[in-house]
Amino acid sequence: MPSFLGEEASNYDQRIRRLVPGYDLLQQLTQAQCQAALEEDAQVLVVGAGTGTEVIALAMANPKMRFVAQDISADMLNIAKQGFEEAGISDRVQCHCGSVDELEGSFDAALCLLVLHFVEDNGDKADLLSAVRQRLKSGAWLWLADLMKPQTPFERDAQFIVCQQLGLTDIGVERTRHSFEHEFYALDRMRLAELLNQTGFGTAQCYFKALSFTGYVVRCQ
Repeated sequence: MPSFLGEEASNYDQRIRRLVPGYDLLQQLTQAQCQAALEEDAQVLVVGAGTGTEVIALAMANPKMRFVAQDISADMLNIAKQGFEEAGISDRVQCHCGSVDELEGSFDAALCLLVLHFVEDNGDKADLLSAVRQRLKSGAWLWLADLMKPQTPFERDAQFIVCQQLGLTDIGVERTRHSFEHEFYALDRMRLAELLNQTGFGTAQCYFKALSFTGYVVRCQ
């Protein structure tokens, strides 16, 4: 699991838009889904909140929602805190630098966007999903988006073509290709369904797909 320190943290927002086709659309659709599904005063856990993009989007659209922004990177959360202050939402956001296991509380929903593919499927993915589930109320919603295994022989190559069109350099493509093969732990849909069922969630429904990056919404059983 990367820690996103120093320059990795400060450059994250610029870099992620070159790596994830449709990144801003993913954020927009997630925000709209949350707004449609949740009560206006919902308590939302944001796992791997990073620089706070989804927290700010949700908070600005929903002035009564409250949030816990969790991340293991203090550098990322420091950037997020500055963004929360500038957006005027700091009084509604609690930041937690550490694991989900350390959190207390019971939430109406959780977001886990572009996080799970960094976690090995050796029990660690299940542990993270279980920790999230344990902090959600019965019937709560989870929005989950990750890099999935390619569904066609050319999907990965198409992804790199789009990334170059978005500004990723040739060196960046090679580094990303290496990361996809050796540092990311993408799932196929069947394995994701198994993990969700194992950890107390229902059937996931797709609400976003841009090549291999896929967003799902799933309810607690």
